[in-house]
Amino acid sequence: MIDVNRLRVFRAVVAEGSVVRAATNLGYTPSAVSQHVSALQRETGLKLIERRGRGIEPTSVGRLLAAESDAVLERLARLEAFAGDLREGRVGSLLVSHFASAGSTWIPPVIAAVTREFPSLRVDLRLTELLPETGDRPDVEIFVEGAASSPLEGYDIEPLLTEPYVAVLPADHALAGERSFPLADLREEPWVDNDVARGACRQRLLDACAAAGFAPCFQVETQDYPTAIAFVAAGAGITVLPRLGLGTPPAAVAVVPLVDPTPTRSILVRSRQSLRQNPAVRRLLELLRERVAASA
Repeated sequence: MIDVNRLRVFRAVVAEGSVVRAATNLGYTPSAVSQHVSALQRETGLKLIERRGRGIEPTSVGRLLAAESDAVLERLARLEAFAGDLREGRVGSLLVSHFASAGSTWIPPVIAAVTREFPSLRVDLRLTELLPETGDRPDVEIFVEGAASSPLEGYDIEPLLTEPYVAVLPADHALAGERSFPLADLREEPWVDNDVARGACRQRLLDACAAAGFAPCFQVETQDYPTAIAFVAAGAGITVLPRLGLGTPPAAVAVVPLVDPTPTRSILVRSRQSLRQNPAVRRLLELLRERVAASA
């Protein structure tokens, strides 16, 4: 296989028509340049240069090889630049997964900023619940403790936020004006379920209700938090959900903190250890921390 560095040195000699001038441009000694050219001749089995008086000039096959090398060296330069872009996170792709309420609050401004700063970077977004179906492992994932989409080995894990659940009630509900009330006060209420996936977030709520001595009576099952809030606004019952899932609640509902106990969930982010120095990933995590701090 032809040594690329020797080919580059030979091309410089042909371009300058002089070993000395090529050595000066390359930062080599003339003897080192001559050794590279001699080694390239042995590799190729071709006589590439010959002496003319006090100077040298390429042979006819040397000229052909030099001309052909231009495209190779140009392509190699593009490849080296591309590798540099990959190292700096300017190109390539990232798979970022998240749960729904993080996707509607934190993710849009964070990803918008990342794609502005790294315009050639492709960012693929997935809901955490959908990743097991595709078999893909995320590069970055925002997840609720106990609900990561795949094993945690090979990731750096960072806690982001522990947030409380709140009660969402019709605005005319008897408890709507309270500053807070015990979770057990919702024992007899008709509940609107808000997590069709029956995931970790719902389980934390059920555990808190069990600690308060009751099980919720779910009379309406919905797919997500916004839909559940809409049912509450229509008077179909009450719902309990994490504060991040509130969005901008309608005027027809009241949001009241819960105590004795207060259900909570812990939100974390994980990123591949192999991407620890990737500038795009580092920037994404920095922006995410800022959004979390602002929302808290």
